[in-house]
Amino acid sequence: MNTILERLTARAVDLVSRAELEAKLKQAAAEKRPLRIKYGADPSAPDIHLGHVVGLNKLREFQDAGHTVVFIIGDFTGMIGDPSGRSQTRKPLDRAQVEANAKSYQEQVFKVLDRTKTEVRFNSEWFAAMKFEEVIRLSAHVTVAQLLARDDFSKRYAAQQPISLVEFLYPLIQAYDSVMVRADVELGGTDQLFNLLLGRELQKIFGQTPQVVLTLPLLEGLDGVNKMSKSLGNYIGVNETPKDIFGKTMSVSDDLMWRYFSLVLCLPEPEIRALQTAVKSGARHPRDVKDELARRVVAKFCGDEAATAASAEFARVFSERQVPTDMPEVTLTEATIGLIALIVKAGLAESNGEAKRLVQQGAVEFAGQKYADPRAQVEISDGAVLRCGKRGFVRLRRG
Repeated sequence: MNTILERLTARAVDLVSRAELEAKLKQAAAEKRPLRIKYGADPSAPDIHLGHVVGLNKLREFQDAGHTVVFIIGDFTGMIGDPSGRSQTRKPLDRAQVEANAKSYQEQVFKVLDRTKTEVRFNSEWFAAMKFEEVIRLSAHVTVAQLLARDDFSKRYAAQQPISLVEFLYPLIQAYDSVMVRADVELGGTDQLFNLLLGRELQKIFGQTPQVVLTLPLLEGLDGVNKMSKSLGNYIGVNETPKDIFGKTMSVSDDLMWRYFSLVLCLPEPEIRALQTAVKSGARHPRDVKDELARRVVAKFCGDEAATAASAEFARVFSERQVPTDMPEVTLTEATIGLIALIVKAGLAESNGEAKRLVQQGAVEFAGQKYADPRAQVEISDGAVLRCGKRGFVRLRRG
């Protein structure tokens, strides 16, 4: 039992409480029934990234220990908006967006979760039919003072930024999900601690045994600073190509890669320390260890063969300074074109300003020649390759 408990609580930040979890595990074993492990996701974006995988990994560990994951897709709450540590309200989604994103979520979570041990629920099952008088009664269980104790709410209130009543209702709605699915344990990121604890309180009010709350670290994105987020563009999506997953992982800083070994790959701490020691002593180069990280990440979502191929392609392109074997092609009718216009037309920059910055940074190469002058004009030859940055390649064709 102690071994299982240690594995299930590894990498946790908050655990309320360890004694309760141990008691629940013992009772479940005695009664030969699985615990119900709740995890909620609002389908605010259709792609799951490595930041989500941190929680999914822990859910899979509970499944491997014989328990059931209750994966709640917040199709109802997704249309409300939740700050979740943000400084402003998240934009609500319409029904069509929510349904499309929810479908995408279901297609991706089973890259990590065991489908046979997962119960997928939509919280519109109970909220869509709820009458307004029931909402009022439910709201009576929480005070404004309690809600203002939530960190992001208190900061916005102190800064005199608006907080809508809808946002105040969100934690209560999430907490009520725990009541409706009779959760034994709820997992979430550290930014969800308030909502998860409120679920415990609401379960007590409804006569249920309160859920154990377990939070996990928030994974930093490719910028090494902010929480991984699609809106910030600092993410690695589980549905991206092996080449993109590998290349993005290789761009992670040497210091941050250890967090990815721990939180994304769940490598045991002794193994991580051994790798760190090997790098520090010079026995292994950081680039080789990062290549191992990238291969393992690709293998986790795309398979070993794809991981090997992505590693070989990356080495060929970036170590041997060759072009990729497979790249997009763009057909142009112009014989001569300004370099900035070419970069934008090729889709390697979204604006002239971004293209100009790439040139000034020395990140642009065309037909084997580097360019530093944004005013440069270039001649388009069939088959010439335009390269911007580390991963942007386009082959040009004359139309």
